[in-house]
This record gives sequence, structure tokens and C-alpha cells, in this order.
Amino acid sequence: MEHRTERVGHLIQQKIGSLILEGRIKDPRVSPFLSVTRVSVSRDLAYADVYVSNIKENGNIPRGVAGLQSAAGFIQAELAAFMRIRKTPKLRFHPDLSLREGFDLVQKIDKLVNNDRSPDSP
Repeated sequence: MEHRTERVGHLIQQKIGSLILEGRIKDPRVSPFLSVTRVSVSRDLAYADVYVSNIKENGNIPRGVAGLQSAAGFIQAELAAFMRIRKTPKLRFHPDLSLREGFDLVQKIDKLVNNDRSPDSP
């Protein structure tokens, strides 16, 4: 059963990503820079939590998530046609800030390392 939920999650991630890239979601809040980072599907396939990030540095992730949630009915219909399963999971979109937080952490570490190497440090 676990493999099935993982497989369904992967298919959902793939299809939503292609809908975003192809510009098929007409909501202006949904930017082509949005990226589906992961999908977690419930064991009974009733719900799918979709985590979204923005690859653009100043991207507004919550706005994009709201746009995707608004288009959830259209996305679910597209998924139903694509996946051909009895019941398409209800989509719940969430912002995924881990990429941004990881990037910020790397920048802070680089800054600390560069400060240690400066000639005026003891």
C-alpha cells in the first residue's frame, strides 16, 4: 500500500508541475516559477498535501499557493483524466519554505567563513 501512495504522489507532482510549466492554470497568481517540491498522499488516497516552492528569489509563495488552491478543481479534473484511478485525492496546497531557508543558511555559513578568513581577524 505504501508503494501505491508514493506512486500516486509522484504522478500528482509530475502532472501539477507540467500544468504549471505549460501555463494551463490560468490564475495570475500561479507563476511558472512555482515548483512542486513534494506530495504526501494519505493512505486511503482521500487527500494529497502538495508542497510548493518558488525558484525565483523574490517569489511570493503564499500568493502562488492561494492561486493553486483556487484552481484545485481544475487540477483535480486534469489529474483524474491523467491517472485513471477511481477516486482522485482532494488537493491541499502548502508553501514549502525549506529551499529558501536552506539557501539563507548556506549564505550565513559562507558569510561566517569569509569573515574568519579576513586579514584583520585575529
